[in-house]
Amino acid sequence: MISLATIVKVALEILQWLIVARVFISFIPHNPRHPVISFIYDMTEPILGFFRRLLPSTPLPLDFSPLVAILVIQLLEHFIIGFL
Repeated sequence: MISLATIVKVALEILQWLIVARVFISFIPHNPRHPVISFIYDMTEPILGFFRRLLPSTPLPLDFSPLVAILVIQLLEHFIIGFL
């Protein structure tokens, strides 16, 4: 039987990979209406948008929210798995 800890770990890892995929997609020309790309954006935007609002704006056109989001997800994963 699959434990709750395993389900949480897999879900958080999938979320991290979706964020990484979104970062790579942002470097190439793409069709935002494509179902796969739309799915990636729909799954990651609530999290990345939250961190964009928290982070101070920089004069450079760089978005650090994916980096911060992945770090926070890894910390959450560590603490949740340790708790379960």
